[in-house]
Amino acid sequence: MSTPPPGPGPGPGPGVVPSEGPGPLPPLAGGEAGPGRLRPLLDTVLAALAHGAATRNGPLPAGGPTATAGHLLAAAHPVLPDTGTGPHEALRTLVGALAAGAADPAHPHCAAHLHCPPLAVATAADLAASALNPSMDSWDQAPAASALEEAVTRALAAEFYPDRPHPDALVTTGGTESNQLALLLARERHDNQGPVQLVVGANAHHSLTRAAWLLGLPEPAVVPAPSGTLDLAALDEALTRLHHPVLVAATAGTTDTGQIDPLADIADLCEHHGADLHIDAAYGGPLLFSPTRRHLLHGLDRAQSVTLDLHKLGWQPVAAGLLAVADTHSLAALAHQADYLNADDDTDAGIPDLLGRSLRTTRRPDVLKVAVTLRALGRSGLAELVDRTCDCAQRLADLISKHPRLELYDRPTLSTVLFRPVHATDESVATTRRTLLTTGRAVLGRAHADDRLWLKATLLNPHTTPEDLDALLTLVLAEHPTPHP
Repeated sequence: MSTPPPGPGPGPGPGVVPSEGPGPLPPLAGGEAGPGRLRPLLDTVLAALAHGAATRNGPLPAGGPTATAGHLLAAAHPVLPDTGTGPHEALRTLVGALAAGAADPAHPHCAAHLHCPPLAVATAADLAASALNPSMDSWDQAPAASALEEAVTRALAAEFYPDRPHPDALVTTGGTESNQLALLLARERHDNQGPVQLVVGANAHHSLTRAAWLLGLPEPAVVPAPSGTLDLAALDEALTRLHHPVLVAATAGTTDTGQIDPLADIADLCEHHGADLHIDAAYGGPLLFSPTRRHLLHGLDRAQSVTLDLHKLGWQPVAAGLLAVADTHSLAALAHQADYLNADDDTDAGIPDLLGRSLRTTRRPDVLKVAVTLRALGRSGLAELVDRTCDCAQRLADLISKHPRLELYDRPTLSTVLFRPVHATDESVATTRRTLLTTGRAVLGRAHADDRLWLKATLLNPHTTPEDLDALLTLVLAEHPTPHP
């Protein structure tokens, strides 16, 4: 790409800013000249990304942690040179080294975690957010971005609560922050009734227990989940004996198996016992976009709050989390006043108050990439991505169940598939996973279920083909030769 011609007169060209010091100042990304100054740098970045991916030639670098760190540190040395190398060399060297040493979630054999390959359109939008650099803690730092955030969060909240008059949502860094906020709001709802007792299933995300500790709440009561989902009879018993106030946290898409708790039945029990309900749908929430799968979330709208991560089954660059609430008035507890950000007279004059929209102060306009994705793909485009990804998991389950040397844990609910070679031991499963990691051939997760260790494939790439799945299973089986009779 070419850069725009210099402005009129004999002054310096684009990318060079005059200064009173000994050399030119580095250019800025913003302002009218910003795009022109970014273009040549983006060419360098894109070339470095391509070179790094070609150097890696797989889902992650071969050699394990020591080799990867060694390559990166050699490229990065010295971290703070006495004299700078210039923007193109710095980008070429460090972006290239980072890409060469990256775990690439766009590779079909990178399938260990809820770590999605971001959409190109969302990544491009994230570049614009970085260049504009709004800070979402006061309106005068983010005039348009604050209006966009309000529109998008309320539209998404209405997906969760279609029959509520005033649903709302907050932008978060992900499920951990969203779950923490849900517990905080529950604590504030019951401020005069004693400490809130959190009840979680044994399948719940670790962030809920950590949030209870962080907020000074009692240790959570843990309900068994013997089949991978919260046991209803055990929950009924726990709610009968526990003192109120109580908050039950159900899960729509567990980390280990991708299963969904019986949400409607749990909501019934909460209603019967007078308990609050929070649903961690960080993983499974985007099923709402799919006409063929949204029924799996029946009962979601009965929760006081719901967690959603669009950097999982939403294909957004990190971070893109939400906490949706049934009524915007429940967020009043987060109100906070700092005169330099939301002075009372400014608020009374109609300047929007953003400080109560997060526990963070400075925060990025993460809503832009989400808004661009929603507009670019629409409901039908998102549904197709969700369905293709979940269908891919079903195909992998079919391949495993039909293979005489492989064992399938269960049919996938979302896009997580647990499996292991038939004659494997827990030790050999763990060794296989580490071998595939350190040789750079595949990134698979691990999970315990039925008192055994399983390989976990968390599929989040809608471009994955049946041939990619066959190749992944071949890599696993190559580490487990058929035993001699």
